[in-house]
Amino acid sequence: MNDRFYHIMHKGLMAMLLAVLLSACSAIDEDLSDCGNEYELEYELQLVTNMQLELQTQLTTQAEATVATALQNHLKNIFSDFAHDIDLSFFEVDGKQERLYHEQHVMDDNEKSYSLYLPMREYRHLALANLQNNSWVTLTGDERSNSMALQQVVNEPVKSHQTGIFAARTNMDVMEDMSQTFHVNLYMVNCAAVLLLEARGHNAQDVSVVSTGFATGYNVNDNTYTFSDPSPLVHADQVDVGTDSYLCYCTVTFPSSDQPNPGLSPAADANTYWQFRITVKNADGSTTETTLNVGEPLQAGELKIIKAYIDTDGVVRTKTPNVGVSVTVDWNSGGNYEGEL
Repeated sequence: MNDRFYHIMHKGLMAMLLAVLLSACSAIDEDLSDCGNEYELEYELQLVTNMQLELQTQLTTQAEATVATALQNHLKNIFSDFAHDIDLSFFEVDGKQERLYHEQHVMDDNEKSYSLYLPMREYRHLALANLQNNSWVTLTGDERSNSMALQQVVNEPVKSHQTGIFAARTNMDVMEDMSQTFHVNLYMVNCAAVLLLEARGHNAQDVSVVSTGFATGYNVNDNTYTFSDPSPLVHADQVDVGTDSYLCYCTVTFPSSDQPNPGLSPAADANTYWQFRITVKNADGSTTETTLNVGEPLQAGELKIIKAYIDTDGVVRTKTPNVGVSVTVDWNSGGNYEGEL
């Protein structure tokens, strides 16, 4: 081998090295030509909820204490500041608002820091936590920031969310030749509603409960909710409260609208935001359908407990404020009665 051969080999190796370095700079997006510095993102879940206050003010008797304990256990994966997983997306601010970089991590904590290395530019950053174990909510449109959304799976029967979902959004300006730290707070985007029934001597053969009037989608970029018409019926899970004195049902959903929705059903009134619908099968084979029209919104991070009882006719009655009652009774004789209570 002569000197000319070594010179050619040296030039070839330098060219390969330069190509690797350029590739590393533009691995995230071919249009990004500037390398940035390593920076740190600190994520923290902010659980802002009324759950403890609602349990303490609504469940006050010794008998209800067992219900409170059962509800806390049932909702432990909902009202929790502990995140199992986190999804991080970084989008261009202008133009098509396309995603430039994406990472997923198992967080298993309520606060965690991640070090990333991104090219210098401004980003729109969207983050979501607790999606992986929630099979009734899907992520759609995540290739662009303005279309990134969570959607309730609407297969019948619609079922409750399985985790408390958290979201965050922020703009990040990654500077050249500068180490930076960004703190990102994630806030809860779903909620829960509970119906607690006393039998009061009525021997119900079967009870089924659904809720309706809640959002079916969440737009991550602008923190808004979307609604379907008609609003789907969400099947309530029965909570084992360890006593025969109570029947307890719970749904976990996106929030209701902050405006009344009297079009939810013929039973809704002008002040109805959302509903519980209860069907009771009586011992004589007849059924009684009660609609509870709730006159206040249910917001993200909130728990609402409605206390009621089943009377001798299978009608659900409640003294909870801002809750109206509409009843349909279907007797064996074929007579139908519809009325407001």
